[in-house]
Amino acid sequence: MNIFFKNKEDLKLVNAVKFILGYKPKKIQLYKLALLHKSNNSEESNERLEYLGDAVLGLIVANYLFKLYPYKDEGFLTKIRSKIVSRDSLNNLGRKIGIKELINLQKAKTKSYESVYGDAVEALIGACYLENGFDFCSKKVINNILVPYYDLDSLTSQTHNFKSKILEWAQKEKIKINFIAEKTTKSDKFSQFKSILYLNSKKLSEGYGKSKKNAEKDASRNACDKLELV
Repeated sequence: MNIFFKNKEDLKLVNAVKFILGYKPKKIQLYKLALLHKSNNSEESNERLEYLGDAVLGLIVANYLFKLYPYKDEGFLTKIRSKIVSRDSLNNLGRKIGIKELINLQKAKTKSYESVYGDAVEALIGACYLENGFDFCSKKVINNILVPYYDLDSLTSQTHNFKSKILEWAQKEKIKINFIAEKTTKSDKFSQFKSILYLNSKKLSEGYGKSKKNAEKDASRNACDKLELV
């Protein structure tokens, strides 16, 4: 049921949701529940909304990555999704967007308290989904959380510099290495590149990315896998 904002606390919550997700909520009680931690020993808490938001966020991120990286395999997509929705990642996100100033809890030193910010983020997403549906929720999460708060280039970079590794190996083995890159999409808004790695003019691997540099990194990673250099 839609309600009026009768007090400053309600208005504060409305403005907070607008800042976090980019819209003014109408079912304010739903969002109050999303920020109600179980440590308050009340009959209700945000646990059910957290459960729902966890599932909704997972689907939003999976769908977003699936479209963003059309040539990446399931293993790559799963790894990046896991980094985005991990408990540590969501806790850090919660701190950045000011969840600490909003959530209603008793400061008990428990394991559940350690993940309270990430839990509240998921609960807010659950509330958004219940009030507005999946398509609306997906757009708000992508535009207001994924794009501004997550550096996908950083997330997709590997611990090892695969390109340096393959270049060093080729130099040591006195093998000529060459990258041939080409743009695989014609859209002005979305770029996708393919890079083929050749050793002594023989194709060894290929990779994809939003830039030639990233495509070469991906091709180098696949080459290192094939040559067992990792």
